[in-house]
Order: sequence, then C-alpha cells, then structure tokens
Amino acid sequence: MNPTRVAPLLLVAAACVPTAEPESAAPAEVVQPVRATPAPVPTPSPSTAAARAPVFTFDGELEQGGWIRGRVPAGTVEAALGEEPLSLDEDGRFFAAFDRDADPAATLQATLVDGRTVTRPLAIAPRAWDIERVNVARRTGGSSASFMRRRQPELDAIWDARLRETGATGWRQDFIWPVKGRISGRFGAQRIYRGEPGSYHSGIDIATGGSGTPYVAPADGVVVLADEDFSLEGKLLIIDHGQGLNSAFLHSSRLYVSEGEQVRQGQHIGDIGASGRATGPHLHWSLKWRNSRLDPLLFTGPMR
Repeated sequence: MNPTRVAPLLLVAAACVPTAEPESAAPAEVVQPVRATPAPVPTPSPSTAAARAPVFTFDGELEQGGWIRGRVPAGTVEAALGEEPLSLDEDGRFFAAFDRDADPAATLQATLVDGRTVTRPLAIAPRAWDIERVNVARRTGGSSASFMRRRQPELDAIWDARLRETGATGWRQDFIWPVKGRISGRFGAQRIYRGEPGSYHSGIDIATGGSGTPYVAPADGVVVLADEDFSLEGKLLIIDHGQGLNSAFLHSSRLYVSEGEQVRQGQHIGDIGASGRATGPHLHWSLKWRNSRLDPLLFTGPMR
C-alpha cells in the first residue's frame, strides 16, 4: 500500500513594522508565531505479497502417501502439482499430497501475474510396502446385481462428499491420533494372488479394548457425510479438512456429529465398533487428498 504522503505545513512570519503611537498609548504586544508540528507520515506495513519469497517454500513428507504444506511465490495467480490445480488461501498457502503409488518425480508450477512461470521439481521417495504373496487364485466374479443396487448409491454419496469444499482450515494443523491402540492394519498393505495384485489397504486400522471406545477429530473440519448404515463401512463419518483433504472413519458403533457440523481438533466425534463388514471392533481411519490416498502415519508421527 502506498500511503498518502502529508506535506508539512510551513508558517512564515511577516516582518512587523511598528507605527507611531501617541505617547499615552500602551505598547503593542508582540505574539511570536508558533511553528506547527508536521503530521507524522505513517510507516507502510509490508504487504503480504512483498513478504513472500520469489520461490516455492514448503515442508512435509516427500514420499509415497505423504504430503506438503507451503506457500507459492509472490505474484502467483495460479499453481499446480503436476496436472492437479492447487487451492490457495488469502496468503498464498497451499496443501498438496502424493498417492500411495505416486511417481518418483513431481513438479510444482506457479504462473505469475506477469505471465512468467516458476517451477520446483520434487523427488518423491518410494516406500517398501507390506506385500503378502499367496499361492491361491484371486476370487473371480464381480458383485451381484442385487448388492450393486444398494452399493452404487453409497459409492456416489462417498464420492460427492469428498468433492465438497467447505472452507475448513484443518489442513493447516498438525494432526493428532483420533484414538490410541494397537495398529492392526497398515496403510498400503497388499496381497498378491499368484501374481495378480489385490486391492491395497487404503487406511490404518486401530484396535482398542472393544466397542464403545471414543475417538476424536484429528484436525478441525466440517462433517460432509454421516451415515448410519453403509453396506461395507457400517456407520461412516467423513470430515472435510479443507483444500481437498478429508478423513473417513469406518465401522463406528455410534456417531456424535451430523452432516454440516463444524468440529474441532480433539472433539469426541464417534465410538469404535464393528459395524459393516468388520471382523472385530476397530477404527479404520483413511485420509484422501483429491484422488490421492495418503498414509495417516505420515500426518501424526509414531503413536506414543
């Protein structure tokens, strides 16, 4: 911002020439002019754009299933991670992440207001996933028509919920564990059936003492889906953390929040259960950014 500069006021005293007065008249009182103090010129505060670096700045976990959080260069009008456009807040801050099967190289790119581009190559570290090879054939055949009549609307509801933009700002926070217990299933684990890969585990499973154990929101957000009876997930809760990042919590025995509700980090949002297709009480927690599936362990660090 260019402040309006105030010109200082200059008072010029004209010379006073005394005139002849009758002897009986009292001498005239001379009043000295007072110089006005100039109004102070306000010091401009640095603008947001001026305070930003001319390059990308960020931190995070540059590996498969990981994430980064940072700021775009000064003067950026749009930015992307590869082909995926980035959402920017009012200070040019962004969140981005890398799928479980992300390529080893990626590029951040920003387009500036003057048309120039700024790029930053990224090296994405590969992960050694827990792969189990079994000497049995993968089960063939798809789901029955009757099951899909129920399942397809559920899949559509999950897809739509994860597309919702609520303006939540939990993506800025350091995430906490929703509950502590034994990790009974790790993100990315996969079975290979006689050379044919099955689906990998898309989240992390946390087993505790049994049904009814409370779990909390790992970060601020807005509830975009809260359903009591999904065929596979059981009682399902999805929370938007903003910028395309969301959490899903499966198999609950009870939900304490409803769609559209704002939640705070650490707030009790549900109880662990075994609803849907689950072999026992546990919390399945998954994280997703756009179409990329992420490892919750890289958001929280080791459980202590």
